[in-house]
Amino acid sequence: MDKKYLIDGFPRSADNVEGWNEVMGDRVQLVAVLWFDADEQIMTDRILKRAAHSGRNDDNIETLRKRFTQFKEEQVPIILSYGDLVKKLDATLSPNEVFE
Repeated sequence: MDKKYLIDGFPRSADNVEGWNEVMGDRVQLVAVLWFDADEQIMTDRILKRAAHSGRNDDNIETLRKRFTQFKEEQVPIILSYGDLVKKLDATLSPNEVFE
């Protein structure tokens, strides 16, 4: 039986990609890269709503701006490097709609 895994939030850097390829490259078959895409305002609203209950001190506007910049500069190029394997999903929809 083939084992299937969903790895969340990875890779985040070129070093992550290199490490993954060295350790797992020939041992797995990558079938898709899921990109849950939403605009910054929607993500900000959702994260700040989460912050009201999470107790995380990094869920604030200043940190979010840094995260968004880092994502665009470092992670989007990595995502796009996977070409046709990238499945971009509209994450502006409700959680149930995104799941479907």
